Amino acid sequence: MSDRTYNALFLCTGNSARSVMAEALLATLGQGRVHTFSAGSHPTGKVNPFAVEQVMKTGYEVSNLRSKSWDEFAEPGAPHMDFIITVCDQAAGEVCPLWPGHPASAHWGFYDPAAIEGTDDTKRAAFEQVYRQIKHRVEVFLKVPLDELDDAAIRAELRRVGDIDVTTIG
Repeated sequence: MSDRTYNALFLCTGNSARSVMAEALLATLGQGRVHTFSAGSHPTGKVNPFAVEQVMKTGYEVSNLRSKSWDEFAEPGAPHMDFIITVCDQAAGEVCPLWPGHPASAHWGFYDPAAIEGTDDTKRAAFEQVYRQIKHRVEVFLKVPLDELDDAAIRAELRRVGDIDVTTIG
């Protein structure tokens, strides 16, 4: 990547787990090259505590995490997004707001660790697995030479990252 800074928005329905972990991972692994955000179509209003545990591993500031509506990022004055990435199948199928500038978009699907029932250890293990899967895709994305590609190639690479099988990672 060049010295250019990009903006990425991760979307999920509840904005309480996967999108929050993706926001933190891309922000920290991107080392300032990507400003990250997350939001939901129907935010739960709180970040899942098991997601917070995973985010703490990244060194990302957890006090700024909150579950918020994607409408915040479609309003005038919102940051211009370069990338819109859905991380849950439900959000991928919803009608999204019209994003200014027509950013590159892709779906990076992950199963919902918040849907796992059982003990705290079982839930924690599910969040750790999804965290590693997100981390893998983020690492692959950060290797894409964005400054050397045109818009069509960037869009294709963003989708290619979403097609990587992460079910064996965990």
